[in-house]
Amino acid sequence: MPFTTLIAPGELRPHIDDPDWAVVDCRFTLGQPERGRWAYAAAHIPGAVYAHLEEDLSGTIVPGRTGRHPLPPIGPFAAWLSAWGIDERVQVVTYDDVGGAIAARLWWMLRWVGHDAVAVLDGGWPAWEAAEFPVAAAPASRSPRRFSPRPRHDLAVDVHVVERARRDPGWRLADARAAPRFRGEDETIDPVAGHIPGALPVPFADNLDPSGRFRPRDELRVRLTNALGHTPAERTVFYCGSGVTAAHDVLAMVHAGLGEPRLYPGSWSEWITDPRRPVARGSELGG
Repeated sequence: MPFTTLIAPGELRPHIDDPDWAVVDCRFTLGQPERGRWAYAAAHIPGAVYAHLEEDLSGTIVPGRTGRHPLPPIGPFAAWLSAWGIDERVQVVTYDDVGGAIAARLWWMLRWVGHDAVAVLDGGWPAWEAAEFPVAAAPASRSPRRFSPRPRHDLAVDVHVVERARRDPGWRLADARAAPRFRGEDETIDPVAGHIPGALPVPFADNLDPSGRFRPRDELRVRLTNALGHTPAERTVFYCGSGVTAAHDVLAMVHAGLGEPRLYPGSWSEWITDPRRPVARGSELGG
């Protein structure tokens, strides 16, 4: 059975030399875009290739129209996967050093193009190091394969769906950012503070325990149900600042067995490109 949500370091360790397993290092720091690449060059899981959030996992920003990390077109993304030796036979494992906040983006993108055999390394690089498993410094390469996408367009929604969903009591719109950013009290990234009216705060960081690993399934199930009620997953939409950390909440929901919700890739940074769209602040949910 493939790993489709999370994988422990001890479960990955026996497979690092298996050509049908691909490990992808997704370390990235907002504001220091080369830091992840430097960290990879210093030490990484043996055989892992490096994926840069803004070069490999994002498309072209169109000022005034897109968010900060728009999705790339499916064709170029599939070409990137092919170049890194990923096809339908490959089990993919993604990791970072921030609890899966970046690695979950690639996890979601692979599911978006129809590849379910992908899991996030629980605890990421810190957990791998703590286990004293092997590390490498030399850049890794994999023999190319041909990735054939089978797009699941239903996993993503656009701004028009969000506009309708936020007004519909049969839907739930959830904001994965930290509570101060949701309330508009500590916005240091985007030019407008606040949240989409009607959204509920579901900070992605609360999916993790103090060690940086995901909470047990039953705890995640209780947490997400308490936050979102019993709205079906297909009518639940997650967003964040730019469509990256919202994937962490999607991963938590799938891992908890609550179904697969939708993601709004444009997220807050796209929402605010149109000054006519409403903004809520504080704990205000309506509007």
